[in-house]
Amino acid sequence: MKSLVSLLSRHAALAAMLLFAGTAVFAGRIDGYSHAQHPLALLGASPLPHAWIFNLLAFVVPGLLLAWGALRLREALPAGADGTTPWSGRVGAQLMLVSALAFAAQGVLPLDAGDLEGVRSARHAAAWMVWWIAFAAGGLLLALGLRGHVLRWRGIAASSLLAALLLPVLALLLPMLVPAGSAQRLAFALWFLWALQTARVVNRVLQP
Repeated sequence: MKSLVSLLSRHAALAAMLLFAGTAVFAGRIDGYSHAQHPLALLGASPLPHAWIFNLLAFVVPGLLLAWGALRLREALPAGADGTTPWSGRVGAQLMLVSALAFAAQGVLPLDAGDLEGVRSARHAAAWMVWWIAFAAGGLLLALGLRGHVLRWRGIAASSLLAALLLPVLALLLPMLVPAGSAQRLAFALWFLWALQTARVVNRVLQP
């Protein structure tokens, strides 16, 4: 049992990404649905039958897996010259945890297919906004806190900074140029790729 938990911890980011990607098959439940054109959350909108299964597999479980990854990142953060982790790194990791929990919350607060402008849909949109805002802020703080450390942490600092700058562009500006569905999926892909890279470093630190 202990080895199974350890294996899941080490590969939580990969499992989250594969699980998320696998939910693309749910598109067949809606006639005319296009991954390029339509938001992903529409596949889990109520009152579609079995929408909760999609939301569980696409949002809740991946979000919780990456929340665990954020906790491990906080544990693995390197100490500075005074033996403590800079506050910016700690707060950055904490914001990554908030981001992952907000991602999971999108599945708990699904869209209402009958009223996309209503309160229930607005709650889903709010969770989506918290997801990318917390990630962008966390990435900037991690980049600040990890600068000047050994090479592997400098790599995380660079990727965190890049992802923090790109994600708001993908979430807010790119939909003006390409279909919203495509922009949203690029934003999600960026998040998962950042998590995969970070997990590799964390695994080497916590389980050399």
